Amino acid sequence: MLAGSYAVIKRCVRYRRMLGGAMRQVGIFAAAGLYALDHNIERLADDHANARLIAKRVSRSTKITLDPAAVQTDILVFDLAPDGADAPTLVTQAKEHGVLILAFGPRTIRAVTHLDLTRENCERAADVLVEIIGE
Repeated sequence: MLAGSYAVIKRCVRYRRMLGGAMRQVGIFAAAGLYALDHNIERLADDHANARLIAKRVSRSTKITLDPAAVQTDILVFDLAPDGADAPTLVTQAKEHGVLILAFGPRTIRAVTHLDLTRENCERAADVLVEIIGE
């Protein structure tokens, strides 16, 4: 979903087309965004707080590079130390423990909190990640 002036939208549409054209599925994404704005905006702060909770816990590990203060939304991205597991390995190990994360690069992880996750789920996910990665 994108909001902005006519000039900004026009420029963004041009870039979207340059990067692959007009997706037929874009309406589905827009509908999801509109639904979220109409029904879930109040609880978005919970998702942001949960992401900060995970960030604070995992940043204590010396095997992770992450500034918890930089986490301002429900998305956190962190780097793994060269002497630890790589991102694909961590993703696989986390999944075995019921924690779903994404390899965002060879040594970079992306995690997102959302309305289906409770604070307790996020605490457990952070604990699992720290346990797998190590101190």
